[in-house]
Order: sequence, then structure tokens, then C-alpha cells
Amino acid sequence: MSPRVPRGGQPTGLELYDRTARDAAATVISRYSTSFSLACRLLGPRPRPHVRTVYALVRIADEVVDGPAAAAGLTPDAAREVLDALEVETLRAIETGFSTNLIVHAFALTARECGIGEDLVRPFFRSMRTDLSTARHDDASHDDYVYGSAEVVGLMCLQVFVNAGARHPAAPSPELTDGARRLGAAFQDVNFLRDLDHDASALGRDYLGLASGTATRTAVLDRIDADLAAAAAVVPDLPADCRRAVTAAHDLFAELSARLRAQAGTTQEGTTRVRVPDVTKARLAARAWLGFSPREVRP
Repeated sequence: MSPRVPRGGQPTGLELYDRTARDAAATVISRYSTSFSLACRLLGPRPRPHVRTVYALVRIADEVVDGPAAAAGLTPDAAREVLDALEVETLRAIETGFSTNLIVHAFALTARECGIGEDLVRPFFRSMRTDLSTARHDDASHDDYVYGSAEVVGLMCLQVFVNAGARHPAAPSPELTDGARRLGAAFQDVNFLRDLDHDASALGRDYLGLASGTATRTAVLDRIDADLAAAAAVVPDLPADCRRAVTAAHDLFAELSARLRAQAGTTQEGTTRVRVPDVTKARLAARAWLGFSPREVRP
């Protein structure tokens, strides 16, 4: 049955439900990340609502393992059950096209249109579960965690960039795939460095191996800058309505990386969360909007 549209032109039925779900996803991104929300506004209208739904699901899952669930009284075992149920519901919604969870429903609409499948969804939830059981990482577990928690999110966004509005989803090129993975990895490692003190003191986690001495801050920053440089090289290959937003996000994290490097050896290292002032964010966004290429990053 097609949705009924009253005389006022407002949708009802499934069309209204779909729109409400996407609005819920947009609310999540606006409340949780001003930086990501800013970059998202630079996307064209074709990919923009889909990227919001990807972020919303990722954010909700992350909240299960990073504080709110525990604050509500959930034990780690109970949080795992919630996360498992969310994964099952997400995969079911992708298959059926419907969920009573508005965020999951919005994500499923995007997944079905853009070709986001189980091969990306399952690694993400696996990494989220890792936070409930693993506190300290070596090189191998770090790489596995970052793939599931960040690189696959970049790959989900790439599926959106390439396929939103297409009749049939197509596989992105290997070059774009590598760039999306490396940009996601750079974002995650930057956040690990920014949250180093909080992760250690509040959550007891060491994602980078700095506490155990298996990695150094300089080595991590060099890896971040190499990943940012590799990702920047393929931005011109993205669809035109995605390049500004990716450039803005890239340049924001390049700025964070530079500030983290400048912080090294000071009394603030590891104790003060590095931030980019709003005026600088606005300048980076304006630069991207004007069509400049991503800023050069030298590993």
C-alpha cells in the first residue's frame, strides 16, 4: 500500500516513518559532534542524510560501551547483551527494511540503498564488544580494533559517497577503498591520543601501547600523518559533492595532529585534551568550501 498524503502535502505511513527516522539520526549527530556535523553540512544533499545515519548508529553503539550504559546501571555482561541485540536488530533491518528502533531503521535505509552489508556491520560490532573485555592493546589487537571501529566506518561512508541515489550499488575502486580505511584509522588514532589521559584514568584502557612501551607518541603521530597524506591523495577521485566535506574533515584532523605534535614534551602532554578553536574550524571549513585541496601533511 502506498503512503497516503493528505491535502496539506505532508507524508504519512512509511514515508513519514522514514523521514522521522532520518530526522532522529540528524539529531544524534548535531548533539554529539559539532565538528562532524559541520563537515556533514558541506556534503551535497545526495549523500548528506545517509552519512548522518551511519554516524548515528555508530554513536549509539559506542555509548553502550563508553559510559552511559554503565551510568544507567548496566554491568559489562548486560551491556554486551544490549550490543548483541543491537547488532541482530541492525542486520535484521537491513534484510527486511524496517525496525522499531528509529536509528536502526534510518541506517538500514542507507545500507540497503548504498550497499552496506554484513561484511562491514559485523566487524564494527566486534570492535565495540572488545571495549567490554580488553583494556590494553598490542600492535595486532590495535590494528584489529581500529579496522572494526573506524576503518569500516570510513568504508560505510565511501559506499554512501559512491552509491547514494544509484540504481544499483557498485564497488568503490581499490584506491578509494584504501584512502577511506586510512582516513578512518587516522581519525581514530588522533582521538586515542587526544583522550589518552581519560582512557587510562577513567576506563583503564591503553589503545596505543604507550603505557606498555610497545609504541611511542612520535611513531603514532608519524603513522597518523602518513595515513592522512595517503587519504588526501585520493580525495580528487571522490564524487564532487563529497570532496568539500572530506577535505574539511581531513584538514581538521591534520590540524589536531599538528597540535598534538606541538604539545609533545610540554607540561600539558597527555593531560589536556587538544582542541581546535572554533575560528580555526570555520577557516578550515571555508577553505574546503572554496574548493582547495586537502592541506599537505608530511609524515
